[in-house]
Amino acid sequence: MKLSNLVVAAAVVVLIGAAGCKSAKQEAPAPVSQSQPAGHAVPAGDSLSGKVVETMNSGGYTYVSIENGGKRTWVALPDTKVKVGQQITCQPGMPMQNFTSKTLNRTFDSIIFSGGIL
Repeated sequence: MKLSNLVVAAAVVVLIGAAGCKSAKQEAPAPVSQSQPAGHAVPAGDSLSGKVVETMNSGGYTYVSIENGGKRTWVALPDTKVKVGQQITCQPGMPMQNFTSKTLNRTFDSIIFSGGIL
């Protein structure tokens, strides 16, 4: 009788512990990167297009400054061939503030990481 009470007590402890873990997982928010605000992807309607005014390649990326309507935007793309003066449209991407490229030894105030050119 004592053994069955012990088994039942252990089962109750395990079930309570499992239930507690399950509810903790459901309530825990997804981690948010400190370098980019959550939910701030460039919407599909907001195209990243313009004239290439500056470009450089480093570390497997092509960094492109595009100008559209007098506004310049830095975009990081997978290694891509582009030329100054070329008109491009990039896929929407995730913006990052104060991004430092170690390979360029440069910090961008704001840059959008895009999947590539459309």
